[in-house]
Amino acid sequence: MVISPNDELAARASESDRGYYGWRVVLAASLGVMVGFGSLFVYTFGVFMKPLGAEFGWSREAISRGFGFAALMLAASSPTLGHWLDRYGPRRIILPCMTIYGCGIASLALLRPHLWQFYATCIVLGMVGNGAAHLAYSRAISTWFEKRLGTAFALVMAGAGLGSMVLPFFAQTLISRAGWRAAYLGLGCLALAVGLPLTWRYVHERAREHHPDSSAPPLGMTWQQGLRTYPFWIIVAVLFVGSVSMNGTITHLVALLTDRGVSPGGAALSASMLGGSSLVGRLAIGWVLDRFFGARVACAVYLLSATGILVLARADTLLVGCLAAGLIGVGAGGEADVTPYLLTRYYGRHAFSTLYGITWTFYAIAGAIGPVILGRAFDSTGSYTSLLTLLAVAVALAAALMLLLPRYAKPEQNGC
Repeated sequence: MVISPNDELAARASESDRGYYGWRVVLAASLGVMVGFGSLFVYTFGVFMKPLGAEFGWSREAISRGFGFAALMLAASSPTLGHWLDRYGPRRIILPCMTIYGCGIASLALLRPHLWQFYATCIVLGMVGNGAAHLAYSRAISTWFEKRLGTAFALVMAGAGLGSMVLPFFAQTLISRAGWRAAYLGLGCLALAVGLPLTWRYVHERAREHHPDSSAPPLGMTWQQGLRTYPFWIIVAVLFVGSVSMNGTITHLVALLTDRGVSPGGAALSASMLGGSSLVGRLAIGWVLDRFFGARVACAVYLLSATGILVLARADTLLVGCLAAGLIGVGAGGEADVTPYLLTRYYGRHAFSTLYGITWTFYAIAGAIGPVILGRAFDSTGSYTSLLTLLAVAVALAAALMLLLPRYAKPEQNGC
């Protein structure tokens, strides 16, 4: 990409300056993440669960399998996408993935009463999902920031928080006024209209000549070296447990609350509350990460999630549902900041996207499991309570594992 003279000056400015070009990359990435897979698809999936069930007679477990297939394909494709991001840069990967993703969401408006069609579309969305999510955008961000890396990641992830706050309500409004088919079409067009032009114009890595030591080789561990360290597997283990619990909870939140007497509008409001608290969590945790040891921050984040899941297990009013959603949202938002931040601090930027992609494989497999087991629990027992309580305990135990992480290596050792 060609940078204009003004952009050249912005690129050479300090991270603390408002005119620093990296902040433009952050804004574009934040809006791209807002309409990307991790926000639009994940947080609106539950809003469509009852309309699809009513239209086609599909069970909640059957619909949840679509989310599971998308998550499994996300798991399979993430390491390859990460490797391509490290090799080719973010823009060349994001643009085609965002195009396929937006068209895929819009194509759900054409669903017929065949589960295979729904599953096939979800599989395609999963294949390109992390090319239209914060995994891809984080690669660009990691090259522009050092001292304010946590804040930069937080602002990018804030886009997902904003999307998860606004998009469920937007989707529910479209469903109520024009039907679920129009809602899918509108969401797909939104992804294309926002994601493509901003990525084309602003999202790219920082050129080597803009670095103070541009003659130095890329620093940091290779992905093979990273896999041989125990902090990486602690991060993966905690992500796995958190993903099972939070993705399952988020997917069934609307259905759970309406089962317990909350109106569809109120349940959608709770989903938006989750998104709003996720936005707050992302911003707050990013600021905290730049000032305190990341492992302790991560422990606190996951404990908040565990508390929210436990509250939701017994929620029977809109107020309690919003409280639970708020706590889960803060935890989910903070988790999105913590993972790329810790990977950058422990392993540098040389193979950042590849390692991040590998963590996403485990995260996505767990994300496929969570909604399905909660759907099966409901279909079998008519209740979510027991399984949600068990998941809350598991997340709390996983949070304690973060306290086993060591202090960061010195900059010359990890390239940070």
